[in-house]
Amino acid sequence: QVQLVESGGGLVSAGGSLRLSCVVSGRTFDSYTMGWFRQAPGNPGKEREFVAAIRWNGENTYYADSVKGRFTISRDNAKNTAYLQMNSLKPEDTAVYYCAGLPGRIWVPESAVTGTGTMYDYWGQGTQVTVSS
Repeated sequence: QVQLVESGGGLVSAGGSLRLSCVVSGRTFDSYTMGWFRQAPGNPGKEREFVAAIRWNGENTYYADSVKGRFTISRDNAKNTAYLQMNSLKPEDTAVYYCAGLPGRIWVPESAVTGTGTMYDYWGQGTQVTVSS
């Protein structure tokens, strides 16, 4: 049973920083493409939004335009952990953040990695990030 567990969310003032972590159970983390998505509050039916992704090789990273230059995705295969460093946070970054994993060193198109997340096999439970103005 694969589990993804996020942590690191919280309340921060605008301009502040947070680092989210996503620990993946199992022994094949180094084969995973990892993604971060978010869903804003107050509208559960709203489609989740892609934030960032990193391929299993650690060399290919992708970002939503809204977070480029502020967020950085990384991974530590020795710790089975993916990270999302979030700097210069804005109130509009407020959301529940989810990590997602696609195992097997599968090279899917960038559009699938950065889309709505349907290509990902595993999801965490989410961690709340709230940015006050």
